Amino acid sequence: MATGEDPTRNDPPKKLFNDSIHGNIELHPLLVKIIDTPQFQRLRNIKQLGGCYYVYPGASHNRFEHSIGVAHLAGELAKSLRSRQPGLKIDDRDILCVQIAGLCHDLGHGPFSHLYDTMFIPEALKKPKDDPKDPKDPKDEKWQHEDASIRMFDHLVEANRLQSEMENDGLEEETDLIFIKELILGKPLSTLENDAPVSTKDEPWPYKGRAEDKSFLYEIVANKLNGIDVDKFDYFARDCHHLGMKNNFDHLRYFMCVRVCEVDGRKHICCRDKEVDNLYGMFQTRNRLHRRAYQHKVNKNIEIMIKDAFLKADSYIKISGSNGEMFTLSTAKNDMEAYTKLTDQVFEKILHEEINGASDILKRILSRKLYKYLGQAKRNPDQPGEQNEEITAEAIETLKTALTSGIPDRRQDFEVCVVRFDYGMRDMDPIQNVYFYTKSDPTTASRIPRAQVSRLLPERFSEKIIRVYWKKPDDDTAVPKTLFEGWCESKGFTHTME
Repeated sequence: MATGEDPTRNDPPKKLFNDSIHGNIELHPLLVKIIDTPQFQRLRNIKQLGGCYYVYPGASHNRFEHSIGVAHLAGELAKSLRSRQPGLKIDDRDILCVQIAGLCHDLGHGPFSHLYDTMFIPEALKKPKDDPKDPKDPKDEKWQHEDASIRMFDHLVEANRLQSEMENDGLEEETDLIFIKELILGKPLSTLENDAPVSTKDEPWPYKGRAEDKSFLYEIVANKLNGIDVDKFDYFARDCHHLGMKNNFDHLRYFMCVRVCEVDGRKHICCRDKEVDNLYGMFQTRNRLHRRAYQHKVNKNIEIMIKDAFLKADSYIKISGSNGEMFTLSTAKNDMEAYTKLTDQVFEKILHEEINGASDILKRILSRKLYKYLGQAKRNPDQPGEQNEEITAEAIETLKTALTSGIPDRRQDFEVCVVRFDYGMRDMDPIQNVYFYTKSDPTTASRIPRAQVSRLLPERFSEKIIRVYWKKPDDDTAVPKTLFEGWCESKGFTHTME
């Protein structure tokens, strides 16, 4: 029995899952009840890596198993901290809440995961509405899948009458359910309503689910401070496994090397100083996954094609929601009953129905007649005054103008996309937001200066590139490619095909 556990309590029987990454894991009965709902089972039909399955045949895993893995790791990290530091007063309710948050953090993903919320929805919002009397919701423009996860969690609890089950397990609606949703969102719920920034250490404690003395719990599932959380631990291991890549980060070792220390009046999860190299390795793994899989040029090509098919089929897809109201592919996210029915299966529906030319695009994917890749552009580091790698909207606009070559109608024939590679915090070094302790003084935490880590660290932590894809299947791409290369030369970019 771990230190800090109640020896008199009677633990409910747990269910055993055999996970391909974490082996045999046990889950609390309440987690099993959540798993056995239509809202959670929906995740079986949402690919974890979106279009990657059409590039890497092994990348067939779904949000379902990833979410179970995150729930397991969230509980293991919380239990590890409780075992080593009973003074933190981590109780069973805390552990159950972080497990539920880990389990439900991805409930809001749409078809093909991030393709839906970062590619399809932003463009769908730009299109004029079919019904001019149906005004756009300003909140839609900043919509993210985490927002839908909060709403889907509420819908799951209500539709399956789980309030009483949660109360029987000691959870309280006014604190614990709020706490779970704060963990899923990674910031206070108030930011959903007024778009307020997360408060700093000098401002009042903004969260409602737990008091400030348990601030470290907010760093387990979605760590907005430095990006080190169990969500990444699972998808690094799971994605590398299915992609056939090596994962150099050992999350179990990390669990053994962390403890909670107080920094500037708030408690943070801190790591042993000797693990700093391993943490850099973790972020390097993230960068490698983005380069070789998530934002691979062929994967991005396929996802652009799926996005285009979704846009063409948007208003033709009808999904019944609350009170019999009908929703489209882009508006289903606004009604959780309709959204529950929206999964990757919409691909097959579009494929086998003649919907506004959308099926033709999907057939091109299956027959490997993809959009033509015209190459990519990087800032030329030797160009005077081009030390800032930020690519402005004006630069993209000049590129689009150059590609049309004076023919405005040609804009629909190509796609210009900007791809960012970084360590998870744009141009910042995420390790500078990590606190470390030493073997000789495990209660005092501080940051480690870059100079003390290694001289071989990257000078920059963010890189942007521009890619161009030509959509017309039968067109000769020699002219647009030449126009792209000419624009690169005139604007201080280097053109490559890799």
